Amino acid sequence: MNAVCNYKRLLLARLIAAAVTAAALPMASYAQSADANLRGSATPNATITATNVATGYTRVTKVGADGTYALVSLPPGTYKVDAGPATQRVVTLTVASTGTLNFNVAAATAGNAANAKNLGAITVNASTLQEVTTSEVGTTVSQREISTVPQITRNFLEFADTVPGMVFTVQQNGNTSLQSGGQAPSAINVYIDGVGQKNYVLPGGITGQTSSQGNPFPQLAIGEYKVITSNYKAEYDQISSAAVTAETKSGTNQFHGELFGDWTDTWMRAETPSEAADGKKQPSHDKEYGFSFGGPIIQDKAHFFMAYEGKEYDTPIAISPGNAADLVPQLPAAAQAQLGPSSLPFKEDLYFVKFDWEPTDRDRFELSGKYRSETAISGPGTGEAASTAVNLINYDRRFDIRWDHSADSWFNRLQFTYENAFYKPTPVEFGNGSVYTTLPSAGTQEILDVGAASPLSGQDKGQKGPSISDDLTFNDFEWHGDHVIKMGVSYKLVTLTAQDAFNYNPQFSYYVTPTGTDPDPYQVQFPIALPGTSPVVRTSDRQLGTYIQDDWTVDDHLTLNLGLRWDYEQTPSYLNWVTPQSVINALYSPNPYPGATPGQTYAQSLALGGIDVGNYISNGHNRNAQDNEFMPRFGFSYDINGDQAHVIHGGAGRSYDRNLYELLQLEQTKLALAQPTITFQNAYLPCTPSASCIPWNPAYYGGLGVLQSLLTATTAGREVDMVTNNLKTPYSDQVSLGMRNQIGEWNTDVTVARVNSFDGLVYQLGNRYPNGSFWENGSQPWNDGIPGWGNLIIANNGLETKTTQLLISAEKPYTPESHWGVTIAYTYSHALQNNDSQDVTDQYAFDEETIGQYPFIGSAVARHRLVATASLDGPWGLLFGAKLTLATPIPALSLACFNDTTTPSGCVPYSSTPPGSHFLFGGPIFGYRSLDFQVTKNFKIYSSFNGYVRLDLLNAFNWNNYSDYITNYGSNGVLNRTPALYDPTGNILGTPCEVKLTLGIKF
Repeated sequence: MNAVCNYKRLLLARLIAAAVTAAALPMASYAQSADANLRGSATPNATITATNVATGYTRVTKVGADGTYALVSLPPGTYKVDAGPATQRVVTLTVASTGTLNFNVAAATAGNAANAKNLGAITVNASTLQEVTTSEVGTTVSQREISTVPQITRNFLEFADTVPGMVFTVQQNGNTSLQSGGQAPSAINVYIDGVGQKNYVLPGGITGQTSSQGNPFPQLAIGEYKVITSNYKAEYDQISSAAVTAETKSGTNQFHGELFGDWTDTWMRAETPSEAADGKKQPSHDKEYGFSFGGPIIQDKAHFFMAYEGKEYDTPIAISPGNAADLVPQLPAAAQAQLGPSSLPFKEDLYFVKFDWEPTDRDRFELSGKYRSETAISGPGTGEAASTAVNLINYDRRFDIRWDHSADSWFNRLQFTYENAFYKPTPVEFGNGSVYTTLPSAGTQEILDVGAASPLSGQDKGQKGPSISDDLTFNDFEWHGDHVIKMGVSYKLVTLTAQDAFNYNPQFSYYVTPTGTDPDPYQVQFPIALPGTSPVVRTSDRQLGTYIQDDWTVDDHLTLNLGLRWDYEQTPSYLNWVTPQSVINALYSPNPYPGATPGQTYAQSLALGGIDVGNYISNGHNRNAQDNEFMPRFGFSYDINGDQAHVIHGGAGRSYDRNLYELLQLEQTKLALAQPTITFQNAYLPCTPSASCIPWNPAYYGGLGVLQSLLTATTAGREVDMVTNNLKTPYSDQVSLGMRNQIGEWNTDVTVARVNSFDGLVYQLGNRYPNGSFWENGSQPWNDGIPGWGNLIIANNGLETKTTQLLISAEKPYTPESHWGVTIAYTYSHALQNNDSQDVTDQYAFDEETIGQYPFIGSAVARHRLVATASLDGPWGLLFGAKLTLATPIPALSLACFNDTTTPSGCVPYSSTPPGSHFLFGGPIFGYRSLDFQVTKNFKIYSSFNGYVRLDLLNAFNWNNYSDYITNYGSNGVLNRTPALYDPTGNILGTPCEVKLTLGIKF
């Protein structure tokens, strides 16, 4: 036992010492490398030389006295590797992987012809080195898959769908998202050439992907990428879900290029369910086009590569009710007329350029830049009529320069980046908007919004600024085995900007009853500025991170991956915020509401309800940035026979993400440009007469100025948002155990993974009745806001998810000798969350008193999901590809109101799985079914110019994959047996049966 304890102390001392060393290095940005590593055994003291056959890039290292070597941070590609005369091997290294190559001097081989690689005019026989001795749970998406798997949109992340645990979603409005497990897309991070694309302000995971049909990067510029769903190494930061690390293409010693265009139109697709019900097909078209070109500047020394892709969409969309579809006949005729098919235009331009220069065999410089620009009409769909549309401007500009320097026993990368990404929607129409809702007894759920879009639809949010990083790797350290030790430090200074609303478009709300819609509104919400404040908030966000990672090969069987990471972030606009004295005075003023004890303050009423308002009042000095974000990450792999055929792997670790700035800035922007709510006295929601509770007058339709005049000299109705002073950073804890096997030509993996996320930031209603209660007579205290102000909305950490998954993959890699390849990915998910929002990105929870009172209910994640792909070299130069996607229905999450006698409101958060549809086996169990095909014909045009024609048949059997629900939870305290059904005339996921034609030229 003493020996074990001493060993643990020694290991801890080494980690601390290395972390201190890393902290002393020059500061920098993101080190999530897409590079490959090569390690193995050879004659002691021999020289290992690796030369990229396409670019001439050369790396050299010495074999240690124990006969082992390691080459780290190699650009993925095909290499000639030798350990002296007559030892040359030709191998292919994949993205973000470690390959093993052991030299036998007496019997060297030049590789396996079954894995020939065609590099333009160069054809080499290369063995692809599969990474099997890693504790990471992930899969590589190869260039073969990118070029052969049928695809709805040229978003390279769509192929991540073929990885167990991942879901790439294409909504009917064309917007896309990538999700892992039960967490939101914002928990994901994507690293391109080692640079994180994280969105610090908006949901979506990476910049540009919030409510967008666009692609984050030109697909022509992506070489291959790896998806890691859990147990990533310590270099990965700002993430609590999956990591995607991609390597871009580079120029080679020969000029190569590609030109393409694909197209589909109205007559090339089937009707959507909404169009079929309406009897009219909405005009639509999709066009995507682009080119790439690269080659040498100086042979073996300098190269360039550039790519452009454009996209023009006109996407059909269904306008359907958001809730209470049974009340649609009671909507006004003008509102009903806006239900049904519509369309959304979209335009995107994507540019990428890259230069590399290798002045010596020890140094490599890379310079790259990306420019993304989008314009679109966005917004309409479920619960939103076409009249509520917004004009969307979305752009993302990035610049990256890095210097790699290698020695025999170490490697260093210094990297500088700059980013500028903004999201700017504005309404198409200006004037009054109408919001139709259910009665309070049914949860006041929105049915349909029509007219001018909400002031909240106008936004200006983004991030820009530089970062710098330095990463140092030692590849020749021996102690009870071989160690590759990597450490790094990063620093980013980025300006975050948020404007949450604009000064226009009041929104009038109307109750829809079983007998019709009330002619008069029951409330209005509108913007009003607070003198002396700005509706735009900017802050200089500072991010510091450091890590150390030890990949320890103990022997031929056991490999340990030991890592420790620490991150720190300062957001001055949150830390230095001073709560206005007028708000503080109001909180501690006498409670004016009926039932309050004489002399009782509003703050005392809150305290009776469990809210200490002092925890939310900031004086500019009582908030601190979290400084304990230590992330231990441990992994292991055990090669049973030492031949990489059967490997047990597992690991556990913690990973911190971040709080989105659009949530932190609300306590400032809501005050500066408040959205006060005035309630009009009505029979369904009684209120105490005040400045924010008045009789209805048709004159209030007269425009924004009329409404603002009601509150010009008062703060009545102004919502006050307050964030906890003890803000925490969301994080996840991950654990996995699995086994990889090589069975003949097949690679398989079976893994059980558990990922629990904690401390998600959530906004809730802070109002309380004078006695501290949250419920009285089935109602919440929405009319008991801060005296002289409006509702109190408080933000605390508390959102959680719990996800257990069984991940099974099987792959038969494509080889020219066999002419075919197959991938199979199956995922079983048991996912829970402690809120009732269908939208996993929603961070508001108003249906219970505190987030702790929400039960854990099933997340909007399919229980079973299967994705299989195949490619085949056919006769006459034909190339075939296919993709099958099957998933069980996604549960409908909502507040189920059925007069439940066990709750004060008669409603409970509920998750209900609707019946699905049939496939070849089983009953009506499938919620998503799609079988896609593609066939490509390659032909020679002239000399080195080759052409191709490709035909994609998407959703070949025209299965309707519904995404909208019709819910009827029951009544009289009895929950319906099947409370949720798919809406047969609503929106769908993916696409109806569609044909897409692509023409291209390669040279």
